[in-house]
Amino acid sequence: EAVAAEWMLEFACSCLCRHFAEKSGAEFRRWRDVAQALINGFSQIPPHQKKTVYLCQLLIRIAEGKSLGIKFENDHRISPLESALSFWTLLEREEIKLEKLHEDIRLLIQIQIVAVHMENSYFKEAAEVLERLFTDSESDKPLRVKLATIIKNKDPYVPLLQSFSYSLLISKIKTYTKIFMKENETNFLIQEATKQVKSKGLGATAFQNKSVEVHKNDKSDLETKQRFVLHIILLRDVLGQMQNCCLDVDSLLFWMYINCLLGLNNMQNVGKNEVALACNRRRQRWTCKEDSELKSGVRQFGVGNWAKILVHGDFNNRTSVMLKDRWRTLCRIE
Repeated sequence: EAVAAEWMLEFACSCLCRHFAEKSGAEFRRWRDVAQALINGFSQIPPHQKKTVYLCQLLIRIAEGKSLGIKFENDHRISPLESALSFWTLLEREEIKLEKLHEDIRLLIQIQIVAVHMENSYFKEAAEVLERLFTDSESDKPLRVKLATIIKNKDPYVPLLQSFSYSLLISKIKTYTKIFMKENETNFLIQEATKQVKSKGLGATAFQNKSVEVHKNDKSDLETKQRFVLHIILLRDVLGQMQNCCLDVDSLLFWMYINCLLGLNNMQNVGKNEVALACNRRRQRWTCKEDSELKSGVRQFGVGNWAKILVHGDFNNRTSVMLKDRWRTLCRIE
């Protein structure tokens, strides 16, 4: 179970990095919740997982950096960006390279902590946070003096703050996440998902190779469906491997994660010219084999555990909701 949780956290972190770069808010929030649940499940952070955990926490806070009403710390004075700075400090300790990028990101976070307070006219709070951020060292003094003068003048749009903008911070963080993802391409779940997509010709590859006319507003929805297919293929096959490894796949944490992924199927606004996956599901007749799989799943897991039954069974483009509706129909027929 611990090994599976580590695989899932690494996979969730990769998804967070990707959706952060793509500015996919809904998908980022979905994986944020998954990552946070997995992190909370650790009694203590495994040493080799520290960097992954710190990066997840950093991205979660950077994404909310302009929302001063959101608090991550018990001390309500601490803004999301100030909380992010503490995790960036922890990340720096885990690495011995990228010194220039590290310095740039640290400086940008520090300046933006002050800038965000000023943009919201919290000038008193900006002065207080300046005192917390900078020590009395000579190396910090020039910047500290400049920021103190800016706060005193109450002008959040001076050239210094514009030169070290929030958009530049996001850009630097994206550069860092690209490096992180490159270094973590050996993640087990990513490798297994890639194998399945390549061997079966399904998922994202099939969608990308198919000639489909898609309106500009439909592109994000199509990409979501591509990721959904990839996740379902991955989970169905990896579950079988985990059973062979004697892992407890009935873990509450594991099934929470599965159900979260299966929830990706709750999508709307299907474009007319898309692959019509959802439409095909609605029209597709149930086969005797699928009915048998459904009955076997109910006997094994019980009525109501549709997500488990879906993952373990051999169904053709079905969802947990479809399984529930079909079971009701079978009960009425019998």
